[in-house]
Amino acid sequence: MTLAVPNRACEPDLLQDPRQRQALTKGKGAAFVQALRQVARAVRGGERDAEALRGIAQENVTPRRTKTGKKARVRGKDIIGEAGGSMTGRAGAQAIRSGAPHLAQVVHAAAEADGRIAITVRMRKQHYKLPAGSERDSAGLRRGVVPRSDGTEERTYGSSATGGFSAREWSARVASAHGDVVHAVLMWLQETGRAEDDAEIVYLEIRTWIPRTRTWTSEVVINNG
Repeated sequence: MTLAVPNRACEPDLLQDPRQRQALTKGKGAAFVQALRQVARAVRGGERDAEALRGIAQENVTPRRTKTGKKARVRGKDIIGEAGGSMTGRAGAQAIRSGAPHLAQVVHAAAEADGRIAITVRMRKQHYKLPAGSERDSAGLRRGVVPRSDGTEERTYGSSATGGFSAREWSARVASAHGDVVHAVLMWLQETGRAEDDAEIVYLEIRTWIPRTRTWTSEVVINNG
């Protein structure tokens, strides 16, 4: 491990460029300011052991705070193997072009745990066949439709309130598409009369969870339109 010895001029602010200093001390970066200062002092004093420096940093990382000074909420690790556990995967433009294969792992993991799935899709508005928020488009959901200024629209299919989709059924769909989750979702949208034949997905989010109880208000079946 190569360690750069900081110049004394870096103390106490570490960074002299105002733009860099703001990036370091605002938002998420603020939690690490004290840790960086202590590590800088240790290195300047001659410490070179990576484990020792890591320990110094860990002891001085402070919890993130909101603007009002309260401890910020930090999202925990995704866990799908037990009741109440959940996992989320997202795919933007670059991943969409390759079929978002990383989302297949999310789907298959949920299927192994007999979980449920909800999907958020973003396409151009004209690529949707059904009116936004209609009962036929997303039964049981009165929210989950987000029009955007760029002419696209996000729609959510399935939720914990409606029961979502069977992860096992979706796992089979993804497997049939050879791991191409984007293609699997687009085929479902077209088969169920929700998307035009020339539709293209520009953003995709897969949310999975294990219900705490095996009862739900309105199970959504994948094969239904």
